[in-house]
Amino acid sequence: MTAIAYLCAAIAEIAGCFAFWAWLRLDKSPWWIAPGIASLCLFAYLLTLVDAEHAGRAYAAYGAVYIAAAIGWLWVVESAKPDRWDLIGAAICLLGSAVILWGPRPA
Repeated sequence: MTAIAYLCAAIAEIAGCFAFWAWLRLDKSPWWIAPGIASLCLFAYLLTLVDAEHAGRAYAAYGAVYIAAAIGWLWVVESAKPDRWDLIGAAICLLGSAVILWGPRPA
């Protein structure tokens, strides 16, 4: 459930932020803001579904998923192929995310 919540949250956050990017940087209609805000609200809700004892830890671990999803967005939506450094960086972040979220902790 955590992986699905993180992946969906990342897509919602990137889509919401991209809506503002499109409006302000790509000269799209201000109407792009409405679905962007809705998408950002969905993102915030989805993070509450993560099974973590503390919000800060859930958010920190999510950061890596966001980075990997942003690299995917770069490739799929913006048609810019990630280079090896993009992929290596995303992999390092995902490893760090796993340590943060699932590392052993005293009870």
